[in-house]
Amino acid sequence: MRLLIALQYYLPHRTGYTLHVQRVAEALAARGHAVTVLTAHHLPHLPLREHIAGVEVVRLPAPIRISRGAVMPVYPWQAWRLAQDADAIWISSPLLETALWAGIAKLKKKRLIMTHHGDLHLPAGGFNRFIESFTRANYRIAARAAHRIVGYSEDYARFSPYLRPYAEKLKVIYPPILIPQPDAEAVASLRRQLNPSGGPIIGFAGRFVQEKRPDVLLHAALQLRSQYPDLKLVFAGQHNLAYEKTWHACAPLVERLGDGAVFLGLLDDAQQLANYYAACDVLALPSESECFALVQVEAMLCGTPVVASDIDGARVPVTVTRMGRLFECGNVDALAAALHAVLTAPDDYHVDRDDIARIFSFDDTVRAYEAVFGGADAPAV
Repeated sequence: MRLLIALQYYLPHRTGYTLHVQRVAEALAARGHAVTVLTAHHLPHLPLREHIAGVEVVRLPAPIRISRGAVMPVYPWQAWRLAQDADAIWISSPLLETALWAGIAKLKKKRLIMTHHGDLHLPAGGFNRFIESFTRANYRIAARAAHRIVGYSEDYARFSPYLRPYAEKLKVIYPPILIPQPDAEAVASLRRQLNPSGGPIIGFAGRFVQEKRPDVLLHAALQLRSQYPDLKLVFAGQHNLAYEKTWHACAPLVERLGDGAVFLGLLDDAQQLANYYAACDVLALPSESECFALVQVEAMLCGTPVVASDIDGARVPVTVTRMGRLFECGNVDALAAALHAVLTAPDDYHVDRDDIARIFSFDDTVRAYEAVFGGADAPAV
């Protein structure tokens, strides 16, 4: 099978949705399929064309940036050319060019699959509202043209204004989760480094953006210091992002927490990330909008329970594994109480790695995608 994949950013860009696509793409290439990725040339030192783990990556110049997105002037021509040889086209939304792909797939009679990685939520502001409206309108055009729309969970699909109208085309496939076993010696060393006093470590893995509500977590950590004076709140991921002012807005809270807040930056090495998860006593996911969050399952596979917002999609990993607790989204007291409950009784939230891996099977995910791309899943009319 010849598969053409379109998404805004690819390696070395590292977010949940790029990891999702990368893992499926490389697994399909390893199974003998010809896989091409069309994406933005988002860093000047990257080659415009290269092969990564059997996947051909085509990067297009992106001289214009709008919010989180990239505008590529030559995109329509390259998309049309590459689609000619594809058996199926896989696009990831939100994506600026979703409507374009709908037209190309229809004119070239190609199978179009769209994975929805989450409804677009941007900070306040008239321009951001315009971007959301434009993205939603383009999405609807692509959704009507798609043979299948892949969602992360039934729970998210039930409430998503993007997915709900297209239930007859929906295929739920858990995201591809891969994380190595933590290195016990490295984990012990990291724990000593992060919190020499031996106190509890609360982790946060992800971008420091408004929708992930790091402010709620910082407030909860300040509240917990009366019970845990030596508590450390450790952030892994990019925190000072150009397209949002969340880092600056949270600066007073970070200052109040003092050396209780630790920022590791982006951890792009899988082993290093696994060791980080295992070094934490609990991982917090206080998001107000979250399709799923791969970090939850990654942490669980490394033996670390999760406290997550009780919102559509985000609650799924905790709900199906029972390896953690849910709390009312945005409620600082509820988050502090949930974290305290896990810290005081960690054994109550332990689930064997093999059991987690069976629920979120990487091989099952790849096979499901392979069936969808090949049309073996009885495509919707």
